[in-house]
Amino acid sequence: MTDHDKPGDYRSDDLSDRVNDLVDRMTLREKLSQLVGFWQTVGPPVAPGQDLLHTERAAFEDFAQHGLGQITRPYGSRPVEPDEAREVLIARQRWLRENTRLGIPAIVHEECLTGLTAWKATMFPVPPAWGASFDPDLIEEMSRGIGNTMSTLGIHQGLAPVLDVIRDQRWGRVEECISEDPHVVATIGAAYIRGLQSAGVIATLKHFVGYSNSRGGRNTAPVHAGPREMADVHLPPFEVAIKDASARSVMNSYAEIDGVPVTADPFYLTEILRDDWGFTGTVVADYFSVVFLQAYHGVAAGLEDAAAQALAAGIDVELPQGVAYLDPVVRMIENGGLDEKLVDRALRRVLRQKAELGMLDDDYDPDPRRPIEIDNRATQTIARRIAEESIVLLSNDGVLPLDPASSQHIAVIGPNADTTTALFGGYTFANHLLQKYPEVPLGVDAKTVLEAITSEFPCAVIDYAHGTGVNDDDRTGIAEAAALAADSDLTVLVLGDRAEMFGGGTSGEGSDSITLDLPGAQQELAGAVLAAGTPTIVVLMTGRGYQISQILDNASAVLQAFFPGQEGAGAIAGVLSGAVNPSGHLPMSLPGPGTVQPYSYLHPILGGKPAYSQISSVDPTPALPFGHGLSYTEFQYGQLKFTSNEVDATQPIQCSIDLTNSGERTGADVVQLYVHDPVASVTRPLAQLVGYARVALEPGETATVGFDVPPRQFSFTGRDGRRIVEPGELRVSVRRSLTEVVQEVSVTVTGPAREVPGTERRLTDVEMVAAQSTSSG
Repeated sequence: MTDHDKPGDYRSDDLSDRVNDLVDRMTLREKLSQLVGFWQTVGPPVAPGQDLLHTERAAFEDFAQHGLGQITRPYGSRPVEPDEAREVLIARQRWLRENTRLGIPAIVHEECLTGLTAWKATMFPVPPAWGASFDPDLIEEMSRGIGNTMSTLGIHQGLAPVLDVIRDQRWGRVEECISEDPHVVATIGAAYIRGLQSAGVIATLKHFVGYSNSRGGRNTAPVHAGPREMADVHLPPFEVAIKDASARSVMNSYAEIDGVPVTADPFYLTEILRDDWGFTGTVVADYFSVVFLQAYHGVAAGLEDAAAQALAAGIDVELPQGVAYLDPVVRMIENGGLDEKLVDRALRRVLRQKAELGMLDDDYDPDPRRPIEIDNRATQTIARRIAEESIVLLSNDGVLPLDPASSQHIAVIGPNADTTTALFGGYTFANHLLQKYPEVPLGVDAKTVLEAITSEFPCAVIDYAHGTGVNDDDRTGIAEAAALAADSDLTVLVLGDRAEMFGGGTSGEGSDSITLDLPGAQQELAGAVLAAGTPTIVVLMTGRGYQISQILDNASAVLQAFFPGQEGAGAIAGVLSGAVNPSGHLPMSLPGPGTVQPYSYLHPILGGKPAYSQISSVDPTPALPFGHGLSYTEFQYGQLKFTSNEVDATQPIQCSIDLTNSGERTGADVVQLYVHDPVASVTRPLAQLVGYARVALEPGETATVGFDVPPRQFSFTGRDGRRIVEPGELRVSVRRSLTEVVQEVSVTVTGPAREVPGTERRLTDVEMVAAQSTSSG
């Protein structure tokens, strides 16, 4: 390699000039090498589909002889010591600099949804827990910590966040989603992006788009959603992520929407993403999805055809490893079946991103030269705060909180009580890969719920019974568990999911469900324990909402903890003792006995139970609604006040309300603002969240929460496909949950119907006036 070929010889401050100059000097093989990843896996398979990577065992130097676009998961493909893996990675980056003609380093990517998916890294709560916290600032703090961890390891790109909106809770990947509400997904997703990218790590939006709307709740099943549902439900979180949070990368969905795979659909990947929204970053293929056009979708005759369709649609980088984008593309171009300009288009996007990362500079150093701390006190503290804020108190007859000095006899029962894996989602290293290496320890300090309760209640006598497994038919321990409950003063019954990938668990990617009853024999265990007559607190550690109506009717209290991470057991014990005042609110509806799915609270009149009940024999009413959550203190709301009860279609709705902590404990509530359009040109939801604010108050304190709701938040896609605001009545309400209306006020929108341009503000502004002390009476 001559000095002239080095990327650092570019002196122009204009990145476009630098990129264009480099493109002009590259051979076709060098170009294509920048559009692929390299994944060198060792040991058990990481994901189904690896058999499609015909060159997965190729030596790095052979594969990367012409250069390389990305290095796939050098830390997250097997248990490796972080410092040792970093040295290998640095050596590979230096090899690319010194042994390829152009000397361009590779972007390194890893999974990072619930923390960096690597051995010994902090494992945070899953996204539904983020949604339950209703605390975007805390999630931004979390992702900044994740990004800092990744930066110390030389990682440039994280494959998160997931912005899919929950539509069917049977889908195994519900545990990766933030909420069933697009506004919550958008605001918390944007916070995650800001935090990660503030640490210099590219955020990658998943899974663009509609992936969660799969038929039957099955992973990668076909999606049938009309253009209005796509525009008003699935696309908005991605639009906010790009326009408001400046996300720099997007990953396509595996889904086929009305028969067209997103991987090969220029409507979504180019027209909407780039032409309408102005996205200038990179689109990376979800693993194997280019090959899937031939293997699973049946829309490509071979790898050449698959590559041509994906490039034309707008897929810039083939991940996890180059298969279709190498020799097949060479053949297509040489035979005149593909215009090389499509390769150059993707290449410019990739090189520009590398230039923005400083990777084309002559002084680029692949060694971060920073101490490695991938699980430290700071990240553990954030993980604990999220776990505490996200636990939802579903019901409580007064049994909670417990006295931590009590000497009572406590029975701790259930399959999730004495195992750490029950704390984690499928994209934590513990459940993503570690189960394939039984000889390798967890790598982080995490207590089980049993251990945490034992520590939290040192004066109590605590006995444990397993009862049954998470997802088996073993009922031999149920009688023993029921007997223990009968002989105890109090029972804590810990039930739920076990996350594992690709059908190995009850939750996670590919671990879909045909029912929303608790897995295995847990429903039977719950019935037997509750029938013992002892006051029973049920703790659910799950990745989705389950049908637990019988439990809600008979348990003394019920806690919902979406996989709460490595600090989750201590958070649960803290809620039980009252050291933590629960403040989480449901980010998804809990299904009722009918378990009707798909279901969303964003339904029109006929999506719920109409007043004329004979329309259907099935009642889809949830057992508990979106936004529900109890506390150990009381909150009182003041009068809902508006700047004006009449607004032009170009104006925001501005309102405020006072919130007072009228109880005796410090606590936090989530003020929820909804809008309903009772008469519109298309059917509208009975209520739609347009703003929220998490407010923490001392006893006797009052805060004023103000909302500034832009027209785009109460607009919708009209009959002609345009996003519009229509004149007429809007009903604006503050609620404790979807079904608990504090106050509702009519606001009139005046003027003619107006199309809302994409440049208008998308998010509600929320202002909280500093809390002031009031008389507590």
